[in-house]
Amino acid sequence: MESDRRRIRQITDRALAGLSPGVGEIAQLLDITDPDDAADVFATARELRERHFGDSVFLYGFVYFSTYCRNDCTFCLYRRDNDASPRYRKTADEVVRIAVELAESGVHLIDLTMGEDPIFFDDGHFEPLVELTAAVKQATGLPVMISPGVVPNAVLADLRSAGADWYACYQETHEPELYATLRMGQEFDSRVEARRAAMSFGMLAEDGLLLGVGETVDQRARSIAAMREQAAQQVRVMTFVPQRGTPLEGHSSVTMFGEMLMLAVMRLVMPERLIPASLDVDGIRGLEPRMQAGANVVTSIVPPDEGLAGVSQSELDIQEGLRTVSEVSSRLADIGLHAAVTSEYRDWIERARERLGRVPV
Repeated sequence: MESDRRRIRQITDRALAGLSPGVGEIAQLLDITDPDDAADVFATARELRERHFGDSVFLYGFVYFSTYCRNDCTFCLYRRDNDASPRYRKTADEVVRIAVELAESGVHLIDLTMGEDPIFFDDGHFEPLVELTAAVKQATGLPVMISPGVVPNAVLADLRSAGADWYACYQETHEPELYATLRMGQEFDSRVEARRAAMSFGMLAEDGLLLGVGETVDQRARSIAAMREQAAQQVRVMTFVPQRGTPLEGHSSVTMFGEMLMLAVMRLVMPERLIPASLDVDGIRGLEPRMQAGANVVTSIVPPDEGLAGVSQSELDIQEGLRTVSEVSSRLADIGLHAAVTSEYRDWIERARERLGRVPV
């Protein structure tokens, strides 16, 4: 309807003028179902990305080095009690070698991810994780993101000292009751406090939403607003993909349009932050739509022939070599974007760290 498009245009015009949408306006944008009505939102998201980042895109290499986990999250293939989960632990030497190969291929960051592996958590023996982080940092010279789950504050401090630049710890939802059905037996505030602690030690932080797990439009809007209020420098949304052998195996997924709209609205609300397009949900075919929705980072770049798994899609496009820097760079060029030079990403991190030092966490 014309009145709907007029209201949408008012919100997008204010976003271009630097006025972030309120929670009610965020919900209004997220309630759009007509792609024609959404066109202005997507265009505004691309314009805001251009203002803050130009046509440069940051690329993240992904090393899921342990798929063992002590938790029983209802949405996750790698939950403790899932016999259908592929299990492996990469050795430190393997991880360092893979990280070096990713660095040489042109990624800007190495993302070291694991489940809450009992080998570390059962006895609180995190020294090997700290040593691995230091080894990857030294061998690659690149920024490092660590995604180990909720670890003690002292371990976060050690990881920062070892060279970790980022700490990723996704909330999935900012609604405590819904959270309790997803991350069973895990305290809601523990993840919030872990991100805050990591930032207090000088790391940048990433938060993320899981889309399509039973949340309402209003809850999605409140989650975006909650991330805006936090200081997390990278924010993401990923569509839930039902996983075999889990309680949510039969759950239906939302459409790609739903994630694109969430991503674009996040850009309107948080124009200066890093917002990834993940290859882990739809593979390489999902890259262009996410970039057209305002993303400025490509995550889950995984080399073939290394026995590494993805998270939402454990195998999609990996062995075919479609989740590589060369393939991603080619697809970006097709839509007028390009991989940033290494110094651009380092400069962005330094500016973000300076801003973090001026903001209470």
